[in-house]
Amino acid sequence: MHPIITQKQMRKIKILFIGICLLPFAAHAQRVINLYPGDIPNSKKTALKDIPENVSAGLMRRVITPTLQIYLPEKDKATDAAIVICPGGGYSVIVYDGEGTLTAKELVKKGIAAFVLRYRLPNDSFQVNKTIAPLQDAQQAIKMVRDSAVAWGINSNKIGIMGFSAGGHVASTEATHFNKALIENKSNKSLRPDFQILVYPVISMQDSLAHQGSRTQLLGDNPSKETIDLYSNELQADKNAPPAFITVAADDKVVDVDNSIVYFEKLRHNKVPVEMHIYQKGDHGFVFRHPGWMEPLFEWMQNNSWINK
Repeated sequence: MHPIITQKQMRKIKILFIGICLLPFAAHAQRVINLYPGDIPNSKKTALKDIPENVSAGLMRRVITPTLQIYLPEKDKATDAAIVICPGGGYSVIVYDGEGTLTAKELVKKGIAAFVLRYRLPNDSFQVNKTIAPLQDAQQAIKMVRDSAVAWGINSNKIGIMGFSAGGHVASTEATHFNKALIENKSNKSLRPDFQILVYPVISMQDSLAHQGSRTQLLGDNPSKETIDLYSNELQADKNAPPAFITVAADDKVVDVDNSIVYFEKLRHNKVPVEMHIYQKGDHGFVFRHPGWMEPLFEWMQNNSWINK
């Protein structure tokens, strides 16, 4: 005799079946997590909230609580490499969707785990020292990905950082200031990215090269020479800097391409592996107009064994 199934049992079976069907999608959902498990370092109490400047455009202009948005590839496509993405915006906004999530989706297609960093924009009203806040968040992002490498199917020695425009300054600062931890790091985990990818980046804070808006937002109106030099990353790069891929447009009217050239030269003279691609035209933000701009990047990653050929 066949057992009789009650309506209540049938509902449970249906719920279980739906859950099983949705499991593959849940396993690869793009979830957002807080960057810090506890108190956010270097922060003041505030009643202000995180707010978008324009939701439809995917821009953020105030970040109180920094986050990571996680994009993990399907297991059969995973390369075990990972990249923390720092979108740009002149340290005034974050171009979160255009340079962050869209880039993450392209990386995942290639089997690369991607983590979009919503870093704190410098702000004296709710940060003790606004100058170090973005760097703290970049260090914490590298540490968090490295701490969770096994759980997320990542090789802890294949974790890179990528930055666009002012996000390129965040990324290159992390790539040259990793020896001094500005976050809690009791386990002494390495904060050094294994490679750096810089896209039309802000590099220097020197008068002759700086993107003035980014410098003012990060360093204030009258920074000392010591502070300017400290955050001019072409002066901070040495032989221990991670291998680099740099891509820019020669006609960039927002961030002088010499930012990238002087950084390239400093890395090259320190015998750090570095590759640079310069488009003749494209201006600032050329990724929105050159759909194939990532192909040389993927080739570079393959040639350096960050991903498989």
